[in-house]
Amino acid sequence: MKKILIVDDQPDIRELLAETLGANAYELFEAGTGQEAINIAKKEKPHLIIMDIMMPGDINGYEATNLLKEDPQTNGCHVMILTARGQTVDREKGLKMGADDFIVKPFSPTELIFKVEEVIK
Repeated sequence: MKKILIVDDQPDIRELLAETLGANAYELFEAGTGQEAINIAKKEKPHLIIMDIMMPGDINGYEATNLLKEDPQTNGCHVMILTARGQTVDREKGLKMGADDFIVKPFSPTELIFKVEEVIK
């Protein structure tokens, strides 16, 4: 079963993403901070990480993405940023930090499922 790590500081967003993806279709993990995401990614090696940008703590989504992509243990994980920050500069920064894809909130569940299935194949 393919593994997906959902990273967002808001539990209701994590729950919405889990429901959208279907809990039975994937093995889902959740993290509320950038550091927690890094720890889980190193342990579980998810196929996909859905990463928010704005999170509490010392490591935001940009930094967590960069650290994951620089680490040989986790650089094979596909990172999809899902954020309310939808300006061009935000997208460019996310891609520069190593993100493989970028989706702006509010998101279309159909678009998210399509992109996830594209990656998970």
